[in-house]
Amino acid sequence: MSAGDLEAYEAEVELSLYREYRDVLPMFRYVVETERRFYLANEVEVAQRSGEGRTWFEVTMGDAWVWDMYRPARFVRSVRVLTFRDVNVEEIANIEDPEGLDPRAFGRRGER
Repeated sequence: MSAGDLEAYEAEVELSLYREYRDVLPMFRYVVETERRFYLANEVEVAQRSGEGRTWFEVTMGDAWVWDMYRPARFVRSVRVLTFRDVNVEEIANIEDPEGLDPRAFGRRGER
């Protein structure tokens, strides 16, 4: 397999993953981005932790989909991520009611 063949294969896999993402997006409530992965999830909790002079975040997600072209199964029941870097959590707008987002929902799931 040549380098060109490998690049073409990876481009096709990435395009396939994007199409899957587009198809499953309406099934989820949140988009979660960490330094290593991108997730869609219906439940998200972010907790700030500290110890030994360092601060990190513990992100727990339920009913999730993982953007990872090397995973054979991207749907997962639960995910726990520990990170020293930024975590971005966004609530996905409801197509029927894009103005109906409730910012108070984030307070119930943990402070950032």
